[in-house]
Amino acid sequence: MMNKLMSLEQAANLVESGSCLALGGMTLYRRPMAFTRQLIRRFLATGAPRELTLLTFTAGLESDLLVGAGMIARVRTCYFGLEIFGLAPMFTYYANRGEIEVVEESEASLAAGIRARLAGIGFMPARAWLGTDLPRLRPDVKTVRDPYSGEELMAFPAITPDVAVIHALRADEQGNAQIGDNKGIDEELALAAHKVIITAEEIIPELSKADLVAPFTTAVVLAPRGALPTSCHPLYALDGMTILEYTAQVGDADSFQRYLVEWLVQT
Repeated sequence: MMNKLMSLEQAANLVESGSCLALGGMTLYRRPMAFTRQLIRRFLATGAPRELTLLTFTAGLESDLLVGAGMIARVRTCYFGLEIFGLAPMFTYYANRGEIEVVEESEASLAAGIRARLAGIGFMPARAWLGTDLPRLRPDVKTVRDPYSGEELMAFPAITPDVAVIHALRADEQGNAQIGDNKGIDEELALAAHKVIITAEEIIPELSKADLVAPFTTAVVLAPRGALPTSCHPLYALDGMTILEYTAQVGDADSFQRYLVEWLVQT
């Protein structure tokens, strides 16, 4: 099979301006931090990629850094925050100023949209959102009638990420990867996206068992401790002090730029 191993720099170049970027992991667990750092470095050096749509089931530190860097035009997630460490400061800053588009999502709408993509259909019918005001915020979500029961349902359009980036415990050069017990929706993102980038704690010759499989993988990158300061069970725990420092130092565009320069130098 084809060797898909490449550098972080090469993998970051696969993300084009205007694309939909999906990030794996959950809240502060197994987030693709090394890739996020390299993508920001590329943006600061070249001005690209920009105007990205950020898609993630739950957005955390990695997403807040991309928002603060000015790379994200719109956000699609059902949660954006830092758990016990509070609000995500840059998302809060730009969302309150109306300078970033927030696409209203829930767990159900994201799940339905991704299920539609995996099924190869244009939308997924569901009872979610019926009787709520959420459809007013999402004119692209229509109503349909079940041809068998006559029941009215919501029709959630398919979600197709251009690139999905997932941090794994281990991978082989062909693109098979293991992501551990807390998978989130990483397997579904990998199947839904046009391109899949895997960053891995270690590269081994061949995996006998995989959560993500080679035919759906575009690139594999060696990134030891590549989820820090988020956790990567069972290899290392959350670095809470680093996240506390971030929330203490960052609150607006100027303070973020000062933090960003220091963060990039240190890492």
